[in-house]
Amino acid sequence: MSPRKPNMESTIYFGADGWWHGRVTMGVKNDGSPDRRHRRAKTKAEVRRKIRELERLRDQGRATTAGRKPTVAQWMETYLTDIASLKLKPRSLDDYWSKTRNDIVPGVGQHRIDKLQPEHLERMYRAMLDAGHAPSHVVKVHRILSRALKIAHRRRIVGENVATLVDPPSIDEIEANPFTKEEAKAFLEAASKRPTFMRWIVGVGMGFRQGETLGLRWSYVDLEAEMFRPEWQLQRLTWRHGCADPHACGARLHRFEPCPAGCARHKSYKRGCPKPCPKTCTRHASACPQRKEGGLVFTRPKTKKSRNAVPIPPVFIPFLHEHKAGQEELRAAAGELWQEHDVVFSRPDGRPLDPRADYEEFKELLKEAGIDDRRLYDGSRHTAGTILNELGVDMPTIMEILRHTQISQTRRYVKGRSHLSKDAMRRMGEFFVPAPSTPDPGPTETRTETPDTRAARARRRRRIR
Repeated sequence: MSPRKPNMESTIYFGADGWWHGRVTMGVKNDGSPDRRHRRAKTKAEVRRKIRELERLRDQGRATTAGRKPTVAQWMETYLTDIASLKLKPRSLDDYWSKTRNDIVPGVGQHRIDKLQPEHLERMYRAMLDAGHAPSHVVKVHRILSRALKIAHRRRIVGENVATLVDPPSIDEIEANPFTKEEAKAFLEAASKRPTFMRWIVGVGMGFRQGETLGLRWSYVDLEAEMFRPEWQLQRLTWRHGCADPHACGARLHRFEPCPAGCARHKSYKRGCPKPCPKTCTRHASACPQRKEGGLVFTRPKTKKSRNAVPIPPVFIPFLHEHKAGQEELRAAAGELWQEHDVVFSRPDGRPLDPRADYEEFKELLKEAGIDDRRLYDGSRHTAGTILNELGVDMPTIMEILRHTQISQTRRYVKGRSHLSKDAMRRMGEFFVPAPSTPDPGPTETRTETPDTRAARARRRRRIR
């Protein structure tokens, strides 16, 4: 009889090194050769347990692919370069890269992806919180890593997504701080003295996002039908290398050593000195002679719902006609220097407004109007949603105006006012405990005698009879 074992049957033997060894046939590799996995243990029972576990994964179709597993850093680079870049918007992809470079790789990047444990992630999150990162930042890092591990699990690179075994920190939702009606009027009164008045009318009065407002084009404005169609938004994207060797292209800008204490070179940086470059740095694309896909560009809104048409309040129409006439005068004055971008809100040479300058102007207007500091979102979308609610507009209608996909999102944008709550509770109290009626003051003295009623005369006749 042949000593050869049947196909797919495992082998267990005692080796000359004093260990028990087991080998399991899992299938075939990409090159067609047999995929034989090896396990070893000090005892036969232990190696048999490991062999049975491998066989169970093989029979259930959940065994990981053959070959040495990448580290977390290597897998994140593969995920962001080849997988996430096909689906994510450019700004979202930049955010994924930033959090990967600054948080994930320094935290757990050297672990092999199949050896990553929940404790590794928990220690990383704890270190991030101790370093001063907000819980919301840690949760975003957790979601990015969890998504990457989910793809690895789906492709059988790992047997389990360990991020699902970890609870990220709880987030204290930032409370909205919209303008009151008085503050909104004061803000727009301050803005009326500037050439960008209509930009703030649309932002505050209609709840448009900053990118949607600055990216609004005349081709998508119907003044006769009184409709805005926010088909595009203006965004600042990160430049990308267009050359063949990004590392060599940015050689003169590479800085591998950290800045000395009291660095004067980066004293104007709001976030302090930048981190040193990695040894294989491929950044500094803004200095690349063949740079591409960066700067101020027009992009599509994130969701299809965001591109829904929005009615223009009729009182805004004369202001828009006046604004368009003023823009025509600027075009004539600029002559050949005019750069046509068809934007509703432009600089004197026709270029779109810079989002950074727009943000600084918002802060200046807050000071001029005597309003305390707050976020740009508070002064635009949150304000529009809250004032619509105060005017008695129902939530589904507000959701359509703000172009949200879920009404729960709209409710986060609408902040209740204390005076409305007080009035509501006053009416509630009057329903349960009616106000005391005014007492009858009794008969009053008059100059003329009050005539008898018919009933009184009838009683008097009955007494006489």
